[in-house]
Amino acid sequence: MALALDEQEQRWLDGHDGAAMQLAMRLVLAAAEVSGATSFVPIESAHINSCHYSGSLSLDFAEFLLAEGAVLSVPTHTNASLISCDLPTLRPEAATPTEVAGARRLMEIYEALGCSSMWTCAPYQQPEGRPPFGAHVVGSESNAVGFTNSVLGARTNKYGDLLDISAALVGRVPFVGLHTDEGRRATHRFDVSGLSDVWFDDPNLPHLLGVVVGKAVGAGIGVIDGWPSAGEDELKALVAAGAAAGGVDLVHVVGITPEAPTLEAASGGVPVARTTVVGPEDLAAAAAELTTAAGDEPLRAVCLGTPHFSIDELAELVDRLDGRRLAEGVTMLVTTSRAVAAEAALRGLDDRLAASGGSLVLDTCTYYPPRSTGIDGFTLTNSAKWAYYGRGMLDVPIAFTSLERCVESAVAGRWV
Repeated sequence: MALALDEQEQRWLDGHDGAAMQLAMRLVLAAAEVSGATSFVPIESAHINSCHYSGSLSLDFAEFLLAEGAVLSVPTHTNASLISCDLPTLRPEAATPTEVAGARRLMEIYEALGCSSMWTCAPYQQPEGRPPFGAHVVGSESNAVGFTNSVLGARTNKYGDLLDISAALVGRVPFVGLHTDEGRRATHRFDVSGLSDVWFDDPNLPHLLGVVVGKAVGAGIGVIDGWPSAGEDELKALVAAGAAAGGVDLVHVVGITPEAPTLEAASGGVPVARTTVVGPEDLAAAAAELTTAAGDEPLRAVCLGTPHFSIDELAELVDRLDGRRLAEGVTMLVTTSRAVAAEAALRGLDDRLAASGGSLVLDTCTYYPPRSTGIDGFTLTNSAKWAYYGRGMLDVPIAFTSLERCVESAVAGRWV
């Protein structure tokens, strides 16, 4: 069945509103045709990754949009950049001049186009980045897509670079996949009811469970059954790990996430096709996969905030440090958003972190290259996502552990 265009869509496609809007409409229409969609659905907002410098194509495309008068149709928020405007020494321009200059220019362009300057992978930590339940939006960054679908109950597929900003320009996306009721039904149950209370109290559980789900669910939709309780920071860790390990864009948690008051509700009343009973051995295997270090190497760095730290996580970190200094030669990088940093400043958390020797990093993340200053050897993290990606991108020995052990190790100068 052919996709019929309304008057405005046809106008864009015919180029009457400029070359930028024409190209955007062509890309969104091509996505609809490839996916088999027979209609579009309007979106309310977008969180885009096209603003992250990944080579000359991303910059050339943005320059084209700006030069040709592209106009956003919906509020559009920026994902984390390649660079930190607040801490330029993190990825020095002298070391990678093309990348740093390109990233800086890309940030300028997307701000000029009218995007809000969030520069965060966790837009949901700000009111304007939390779409309401059932809203259709555009998401691009993996954990943000998972959080939007799973925790907020808003609806988005994962939109790649160029397509995400194109959809934000025309204000609509193909009505397929996770935008539909059928596409959100759970097909794979993960039974965690047999785990002991020790595991449910373990701060590593959400990360490890995300890895287990990500590697097992494939193209299905997972639902976790038997988890007694979980807060937003735990769910953030779950979806981030699931996306890193397996491309998970939606996972329900019975009794916790909004579309899963019951298992039957999560599956749309259709029996799930598969059940996986998750045991301690599965979680231990996930933990082992996230660690490449032998453990006897000199500790060089501790990387936290992937996804970006919330204000509660930052407060816990500072409280655990309790004024103690990091061991000599140990770098602690804590990534977060500008909004959380502003709140941290009001509470004095930034000063307390700096007094201990830690660095608050804004606008970017530390798990991707070019390798951040200070990450030049054995690195600890409490993030499954950081460990999963960092092991392949940064060529340093990595160990995954809890925030508590990250702090104690950083103070001791060795993996505790």
